[in-house]
Amino acid sequence: MIEARFGPAGNSESFAAEGFKKSEDAPAWIAARGLTAFEYQCGRGVRCGEDTAKKIGAAARAHGIQMSIHAPYFINLSSEESERMEKNIGYVLDTARLAVPLGAVRMVVHCGGQGKLTRERAMRNTHENVKNILRALEEEHLTGCAVCLETMGKKSVLGSAEEVCELVAADERLLPCIDFGHLNCRTGGGMSTREDVARLFDRLENGIGAERTRILHAHFSHIEYNDKGEVRHLTFSDTVYGPDFLPVAQETAARGYTPTFICESAGTQAEDARMMMDLYKKETEK
Repeated sequence: MIEARFGPAGNSESFAAEGFKKSEDAPAWIAARGLTAFEYQCGRGVRCGEDTAKKIGAAARAHGIQMSIHAPYFINLSSEESERMEKNIGYVLDTARLAVPLGAVRMVVHCGGQGKLTRERAMRNTHENVKNILRALEEEHLTGCAVCLETMGKKSVLGSAEEVCELVAADERLLPCIDFGHLNCRTGGGMSTREDVARLFDRLENGIGAERTRILHAHFSHIEYNDKGEVRHLTFSDTVYGPDFLPVAQETAARGYTPTFICESAGTQAEDARMMMDLYKKETEK
């Protein structure tokens, strides 16, 4: 039976505090906490060597950890500059190549900023760039890692729920990466109730179908925001900004969804991922 998976984005501060230094030790450390997923971070560039990636991948397989990978943050799919477009493809290919020894099955990719373009033109460019990326992955035989387009926290950046749904609907090889904290930021607290979550899931099911929605990739954390959107990631000790995970757990469990939930708390991502998993399991047992 397929189950929802939970795990951290990168290593918690407690990982280093307990004396661990190598990422190849992370899968065992994560599994010891009852978690089942780990997202390797390449936000600032693909810098992990193949030997290290093989060790991480082997450890993940040994401990039942599902690997995903986050592509560099500086990818901008809305660009129409030829040089930038080629660089975007290169960044994704580099990430996909590293995904192979890691055993990662999902790759999270940011859409990029609107800049001086109209929203419509930026979306048109993004559609085209996503097609080019999928074509390049096919040509390089790097299709084992699903591309997950992420919802974003700043209003000036492409990545609303509607925009990600539209982009993902264009090709069945894509999956959404729904970042509930980001959506809460860009809507000024509009992802705080179970009704908010239900509307989001209904939109996804209507746009990309129930099957892909059921297995969506997800990020979750409490995030501070202002009138422009996301400011900074927080921990679950925050009681001001949210959002709360309970409504997500309730609606996800009620619908029988089995997503991969990656926690992006600021330093307590493994601990908070465990809290998320416990909440979800309680809801599935009702």
